Amino acid sequence: MTLLGVVAHHTPEAASQIAQTATALSSFSEAAALLAQRGRCIDIKTVRSLAYHFSHNARLKQQSLVMNPSADLDGKRCAVSVDGGRIRTRSIKRGRKTKKNRHRFKTDWREPKLLHICIIGTDGKMCRHFAPWIDGTLNGADAVFLLLSYYLRALNITGADQILFIADGAHWIWNRIPWLIDSLHLDPNRVYQLVDYYHAVEHLTTVASLCKKRWTAKKRRQWVSRLKGFLWNGKVDEVVKAVEDVTRGRNSKKIVRERNYFFHNVDRMSYAKAREQHLPVGSGPMESAIRRVINLRMKGCGIFWKEQNAEAMIMLRSFYKAGRWENLVILATEQGNNGII
Repeated sequence: MTLLGVVAHHTPEAASQIAQTATALSSFSEAAALLAQRGRCIDIKTVRSLAYHFSHNARLKQQSLVMNPSADLDGKRCAVSVDGGRIRTRSIKRGRKTKKNRHRFKTDWREPKLLHICIIGTDGKMCRHFAPWIDGTLNGADAVFLLLSYYLRALNITGADQILFIADGAHWIWNRIPWLIDSLHLDPNRVYQLVDYYHAVEHLTTVASLCKKRWTAKKRRQWVSRLKGFLWNGKVDEVVKAVEDVTRGRNSKKIVRERNYFFHNVDRMSYAKAREQHLPVGSGPMESAIRRVINLRMKGCGIFWKEQNAEAMIMLRSFYKAGRWENLVILATEQGNNGII
């Protein structure tokens, strides 16, 4: 029966509907309740196992498939982003069990990392008629960049007219971008790298708050406003100098850290040039993906995940929120043996 795609007495179509319901709602119990209302009475454990099996099967078959030619990036402009979220995982502690003969467990914070690939229109905004590609993993920075490399190769990134890598200032991202560019053999003249403008402004606000005891609220606002203008017009050297000028006092070490943020990202803050090319200066779609894929389903009070289950749910939520559930169905069912997505 497994060869026919039947899992736990459910056909591939039924398994897809059950997995989609479990992915869309905020918990497996809600999914089981909604399915019962629709005449499909399934216990929570079965809903959970079907959803995880659906995701696991799709991931196994993913590497053997090629993308649909309609998703090709040839001749288009695209934005590529990577970022991380936060969830709590559950793992068993070593040692004695409780009086009720249960294993003790620990709930560490982990950072799931997502990728986001979208097409940019002539107005510098994400094209709404092209569903983005979203995916992620809990296996670390190297793993998400390998996954990103897979997607970009499959989407024929070398044929894109302009490629924008945009993210916050995290070192784990920008330290791996050169490797990605080299491994994909991208033309440097068509590649742009930007640190999210709005993240940069947040760092200016942080510097101003560190000068709270020296400056009035009005002076802090004026200082941030002036430096925002420098950033917007690509005068990053002026920003670095202005931050250096206020590096003194008890918070000097913290201010130096903020100064280094701008100093090390000078080449990635050409916002004026990006606007001339009608490229976005913010990574809003990536931030939205973190919220919709991770925060609204996987993060909350009393929510803990086993690592393998978290990995499965990340893939399910990524495809669902990207509007590409049908692509996941092709992967997860027997069609995925020789289909294209």
